Amino acid sequence: MWEVEAIAAVREFVERGGDVLLVLAFVTVMMWTLMIERFWYFRVGHRRERERVMKAWASRVERSSWNARQIRTLLISEVSAKLTARLGMINTTVALCPMLGLLGTVTGMIEVFDVMAAGSGNTRGMAGGVSKATLPTMAGMVAAISGMLFSIQLERFAEDEKHRVADHLEIDFEN
Repeated sequence: MWEVEAIAAVREFVERGGDVLLVLAFVTVMMWTLMIERFWYFRVGHRRERERVMKAWASRVERSSWNARQIRTLLISEVSAKLTARLGMINTTVALCPMLGLLGTVTGMIEVFDVMAAGSGNTRGMAGGVSKATLPTMAGMVAAISGMLFSIQLERFAEDEKHRVADHLEIDFEN
């Protein structure tokens, strides 16, 4: 029973906010899917990658030459590339959310101006346009703020973990 009410509430929200909300919902779902994938990678996949890199470095007999340092740099770069994969796409979707909200604002205001241009004084039509102007803006900002908070955490973790791995790949200095 509550599922039907929830679906009806979502349908009413989309009708009041306009079709831009559907596009915004798609982008938000994509953003959160990418963020959940990154969280999963950091918890599961990165551990395996870190162990692989540590074993590769530990298996080297010589760790002080120019070649060894280049291999170390390569290993750190591989870890960094895997840690930061999809973060650019996440940041793009975060930035896209308020832009879509603004698009909804513009389309809603066009509807208000169309009602005003008709000269009918249709307050119900103007209120519908104002609703289509404000709801997408609010939804875009909420999606962007939530995405921004988590994307900052993901970037911070990726950078910290890269430095942690680099610290574990010690170079033997010859005296």
